[in-house]
Amino acid sequence: MGFYEQIKKYNNFDFESYIKQLTAEDIQNVLMKEKFDELDFLCLLSPVAIPYLKMMAQIANRLTIKNFGQVILLYTPIYLADYCVNECIYCSFNVKNEFKRSKLTMEQLEEVALNISKTGLKHVLILTGESRIHTPVSYIADCASLLRKFFTSVAIEVYPMEEFEYERLAEAGVDGITIYQEVYDEKIYDCLHVSGPKKNYHFRLDAAERAAEAGLRTVSIGALLGLNDFITEVFFTGLHAQYLQKKYWDIEVGVSLPRFRPHLGNFLARAKVSDRDFVQALIALRIFLPRCGISISTREDPVFRENILSLGVTRMSAGVSTNVGGHAMHGETKSQFEISDARSVAQIKEMLENKGYQPTFVDWR
Repeated sequence: MGFYEQIKKYNNFDFESYIKQLTAEDIQNVLMKEKFDELDFLCLLSPVAIPYLKMMAQIANRLTIKNFGQVILLYTPIYLADYCVNECIYCSFNVKNEFKRSKLTMEQLEEVALNISKTGLKHVLILTGESRIHTPVSYIADCASLLRKFFTSVAIEVYPMEEFEYERLAEAGVDGITIYQEVYDEKIYDCLHVSGPKKNYHFRLDAAERAAEAGLRTVSIGALLGLNDFITEVFFTGLHAQYLQKKYWDIEVGVSLPRFRPHLGNFLARAKVSDRDFVQALIALRIFLPRCGISISTREDPVFRENILSLGVTRMSAGVSTNVGGHAMHGETKSQFEISDARSVAQIKEMLENKGYQPTFVDWR
């Protein structure tokens, strides 16, 4: 039984009516608990919980320190290629967008790796557009093997694969996967993905489990906030992470909260996700999933990233470029989305230390 069976339980659930009948007393009762069930989590995401955000933030901070200390793991993404065969209307890499595509050679990747390694980073996340023709599994495996000469951890954020393909990448040195469902609402998912293999909702949904079965050590999931109502999307993100934690108790499960950013195209966010919404989602996730890693990307601006550190964050990207070869190459390539925090690794490290955090380049787990 996959996670879709959990989603189906809520097919006829009236989220709007349930949230409307919640009271302040319901929130107070939830916050007095030691353990939280699914509907408790939904309560904490509801507008009724907004007056209790300060109390929730204190709980989230306490749980984070208890389980992770004041340690923030730093990593950076490496974009290998921007070729894509999908028509996703919210992404710059959309196959219908006309721009010069590119792909790193092994020599170019080594230059990128050398430059990143000089910053002290030991964790990298390699990304591609979704094109098996231009970036086959063999290419990704070769890239991972090269990168393991420079880094202790190499994770992937690429197209969903079969279990035996994840096994091949594990043999090449890949130890983690990030796979965003983008949007858990199946009907909206179908509308946003016009054509291409990414249109297969179920194959993408089960990818995290196939990666776990293949032996990858870390699995990170998330929804792209802004593609649908944030409450239900964060709710299903949390349920998905909890499901993975229970089924695969020996792997590290993480969540990310990527928020929609400007891109190459005319698509606008379907739902506004304010800073307050984002904070509520972050602290509700931490309370519901106290042992779950939470990553905050450079989609968020520097001041906001700093202000939410104490609310549950355990991982941050630093020294980021969303262009292919952006860490070393010269010339124009298109970024997947606009970043908001362009600070270097050294600047992020200094900021964390000034705020009393221990920036780490090696995963203590």
